[in-house]
Amino acid sequence: MNVCLVQKEIISKKFISLVKGDITDEKVDAIVNAANSYLQHGGGVAGAIIKKGGRIIQEESDRIGFVAVGQAAMTEAGNLPARFVIHAVGPRWGEGEEDSKLRSAVENSLKLAEQNNFHTISLPAISSGIFGFPKDRCAGIILSAIQEYLHQHPTGSLGEVRICLYDEATLQVFREQF
Repeated sequence: MNVCLVQKEIISKKFISLVKGDITDEKVDAIVNAANSYLQHGGGVAGAIIKKGGRIIQEESDRIGFVAVGQAAMTEAGNLPARFVIHAVGPRWGEGEEDSKLRSAVENSLKLAEQNNFHTISLPAISSGIFGFPKDRCAGIILSAIQEYLHQHPTGSLGEVRICLYDEATLQVFREQF
């Protein structure tokens, strides 16, 4: 069961929540998948999403094809409690311009959510796993990108942006940055 550890109101009725748990259990409009550019969902968060959500997610991803680093695309969520999956392509550490690419992946995920009039979205620590992005740097960029987005879109549909983390080490880093 997912547990909200901390919630902060950024502006009136716009919240960021830090959640300990499994993103595949999130009951939100959309969860964000930390994807690769070819939307091949084999391991990590992506693998867990396919395992629980079903092949339909991979089949729709195959129809989308390539998504550039920093961009996002959306599919149905299959058997997940969320309604949709937003596939955000974060950078691999060492490829160059990682900070701006990660910020862009977060912003484009939030934009896609608002274009679809979503009220809730849940993100993992994009790029901090097998892509090697340092967790403390990742946390700072993701949190600031969400805060800035909510400040810049005060009348947008998003009311809660959740950061859902499974492992204790990543959770601790985000908690410190929160």
